[in-house]
Amino acid sequence: MLRRFLAIMAGAFLGGVVLLAGALAIAVIITYPRLQSLDVITDYRPKIPLRVYSADNQVLGEFGEERRSFLRIHEVPQLMKQAVLAAEDERFYQHSGIDYLGILRAAVGNLVSGHTRSGASTITMQVARNFFLSSEKTFTRKFNEALLAFKIEHTLSKDQILELYFNQIYLGQRAYGFGAAAQAYYGKSVSELSVAQMAMLAGLPKAPSAYNPVVNPERAKLRQQYVLRRMRELNFITEAQYQEALAEPLRLATQAADTSQPGQYVAEMVRQAMYERYKEAAYTEGFKVYTTIDSRHQQWAYDALRAGLVDYDRKTGYRGPERYLDLPSGNGEDAIEALDEAMGELRDSGNMLPAIVLSAEPGEVQAYMRGGKTAAIKGPGLDFARRALSGKAAQPLQIRRGAVIRVQANPKGYWEIVQMPEVEGAFVSLDTRTGAIKSLVGGFDFNRRSFNHVTQAWRQPGSSFKPFIYSAGIERGITPSTMINDAPLSVPGVNGQMWEPKNDDGKFSGLITLRQGLTRSKNLVSVRVLMAIGTDYAQQYIQRFGFSAKQHPAYLPMALGAGSVTPLQMAEGYSVFANGGYRTKGYFIDRIEDPSGRVLAKTVPTVAGQNAQQAIDPRNAFILRSMMGDVVRYGTGFRAMSLGRSDLSGKTGTTSDWKDAWFVGYNPNLVAATWVGFDQPRSLGRYGYGGTAALPIWINYMGNALKGQPEVDLPMPQGMVVKPGAGQRGGDEYYYEEFQKTNPELHIDNSGSVPGGGDDSSAPADDSAKPAAQDAVENVKDQLF
Repeated sequence: MLRRFLAIMAGAFLGGVVLLAGALAIAVIITYPRLQSLDVITDYRPKIPLRVYSADNQVLGEFGEERRSFLRIHEVPQLMKQAVLAAEDERFYQHSGIDYLGILRAAVGNLVSGHTRSGASTITMQVARNFFLSSEKTFTRKFNEALLAFKIEHTLSKDQILELYFNQIYLGQRAYGFGAAAQAYYGKSVSELSVAQMAMLAGLPKAPSAYNPVVNPERAKLRQQYVLRRMRELNFITEAQYQEALAEPLRLATQAADTSQPGQYVAEMVRQAMYERYKEAAYTEGFKVYTTIDSRHQQWAYDALRAGLVDYDRKTGYRGPERYLDLPSGNGEDAIEALDEAMGELRDSGNMLPAIVLSAEPGEVQAYMRGGKTAAIKGPGLDFARRALSGKAAQPLQIRRGAVIRVQANPKGYWEIVQMPEVEGAFVSLDTRTGAIKSLVGGFDFNRRSFNHVTQAWRQPGSSFKPFIYSAGIERGITPSTMINDAPLSVPGVNGQMWEPKNDDGKFSGLITLRQGLTRSKNLVSVRVLMAIGTDYAQQYIQRFGFSAKQHPAYLPMALGAGSVTPLQMAEGYSVFANGGYRTKGYFIDRIEDPSGRVLAKTVPTVAGQNAQQAIDPRNAFILRSMMGDVVRYGTGFRAMSLGRSDLSGKTGTTSDWKDAWFVGYNPNLVAATWVGFDQPRSLGRYGYGGTAALPIWINYMGNALKGQPEVDLPMPQGMVVKPGAGQRGGDEYYYEEFQKTNPELHIDNSGSVPGGGDDSSAPADDSAKPAAQDAVENVKDQLF
């Protein structure tokens, strides 16, 4: 009986196996032809974001839904491949899509543990799932996954499959593929990773959220140790490598980098330009845009502008916490959870870190920071905000529990309270010969205010506009040694009232030379120059530098910078003086490449001395460079002499009521413009002069940019005469040959115009105007009152 029963059971089992095999065979026959086409992987076109690079190949920004950096399999280091195989599929190169030994091992492990601890998905099966299937845990999905794995293995080589996996798998932090993950977590390329870092990334595919080292470093470390152990067991690494990797501390890329990058304004300019050209494809086709930005110059400009704005802001005093939060009492889990949630909404700003006050006493403040750290602020770290710790301080000013403040690490080793400045600024520098933008910072913090003050802020330039008026005067026959009366003036204004311009210091110097007038930024001298040459002529002339007539109405306040300019326009305008009189235009995109490196578009710049338009006479540019050199040596820009160079020229600018502060300056190779002011124009107060608010920023940048660079001494152009000792403080003076000053007592006439010049908007601006202007100078006998 027993034998018969066993025979029946054996027959039933074999029959069941046959039936199951038959059913599976039928299912395969029916399902396989209906499987998805593999076109999506045989013609793999991943969504690769737009990446913006500096001229020296540093990433300035990235735009797209998915972080992705496509890698060819031969570009992946062998150890990186082995780390992934150790973690995910050690028999990848042996099986044909389904690892039967792996399935058996997983089944035994799950049976012993009593629950499902591990699956048996191969890398090929994961590729099938990632490209074609959902992640639902059903038999149908698993069956289709296995069939697709077979189909993929019969279509692609092992290396092709591994390449797909390396580029498609999601690894957290918006990173798809190991190339993007290496950048996201470590700020490196895959080839630069250590063994420990490779193992960390190789552990992510199993559960990117659970093993993310940014949000869960403890679990990530355990997973990393498992991967390293498997690599050692498979002899992918030596014992020494294994021990070294285990001991390596976890060092992730600074997370603040995503929220406060020096190149964000430039990256946004590129994004806008690329979207205008390619629309939505700009974010998915893997375009690489190489800018003209030098990453060192960009960092110097970023640091200089922020330091200058913070320095100005500190002089105005502490304004109080940014806001107040209602925190649960005590320091239990509820309080910590509330603190972490609040910190998630606060952005870093460079080295200015947000912190939430836990307790505040006159002698010490305890503040909660990102990552669960607590900063103890005391002693000199409280100096800036000390009055906000007094019980007598007004409620909006008080630092108390729940207050959101800013702290930064002082170089001397302690935390200090700081604040984000209300004042804004802009900085831009150009190569004077080509117009290539070397650095551009559009404001204090892009994430606080994305408005780009370099290109979008139309502000009055004040006295920094005077060199263009003086240049027009020199072109009409006035010379640097022409005597002009710095005396009170009253003329009818546009509204019928009398306009009475004043000098900034309220004093008048009488007869002084044109050179002295610019050096000392005398407003009355500039107005009289404009009266002499005519407002219409001046309006026409400044267009040679790229300024719009519409933004500079033809009336006398133009002489004092009452029009509207952007910082970029000012830098472009001054570059004409710097490069010998050529008009070059600032540009920031050098070239656009596709993912394979093929150049799709490239900027052909206008180059001074080659294909650029000669905007003004080279002699005019030379004289203005000399006169603005005196501004730096003896005038309102004297602080720039701290750089110890003799090849610097520039001009300060301060507008009415100190609403805008400027400094624009250059050496023959590099021009830079900086502006400081409030978005809603209001007075900068007694610290708001161009020489005190803007110039220090320029000096800070130029000190780095010109360090180690030889001084440039440009030769005097042909057609000029130099008179030694005739200039300011015994220096040389320069003249056009046809405009030589033969009588030291010559002045501009009393009519307020140069005979042969005047307000004729059609007055010639080329060489045909020179004889008339020369006659004017030689026949003038009276000063202009």
